[in-house]
Amino acid sequence: MIKRFLAGALALFNGLNGASMLIDGPGWYARVPGVVETGPYNPHFVADIGAAFIAAALGLAARAWRPELWPAAAAGTAFLALHALIHLAGLGHSHTAGFETFLVILPAALAVWASTPSKGASHV
Repeated sequence: MIKRFLAGALALFNGLNGASMLIDGPGWYARVPGVVETGPYNPHFVADIGAAFIAAALGLAARAWRPELWPAAAAGTAFLALHALIHLAGLGHSHTAGFETFLVILPAALAVWASTPSKGASHV
């Protein structure tokens, strides 16, 4: 039950982030600490990543809705985990390490756990 709740919360978190990227890319780009230091705003790139966050959110939402849909969450979580690993690799050089830890790495780690099947679970 806790994995389902966590999957739902993470679906909301990632869905809102992705929607923000798609609806107000320039605003998202300006608000997120450290992003402006990565280079000039690229609307297509931000929208692509926003779509990936929404895909991850949909997979996690499926897991929250029906536990046997954990493979959907695992697929969506792959993006979150790889994204977190990229941030983790660069943490030593970043002045936004706290932000990255709590809003990128920790949610991805929790999503990995939430997307794994519960004991005795199967999938459809």
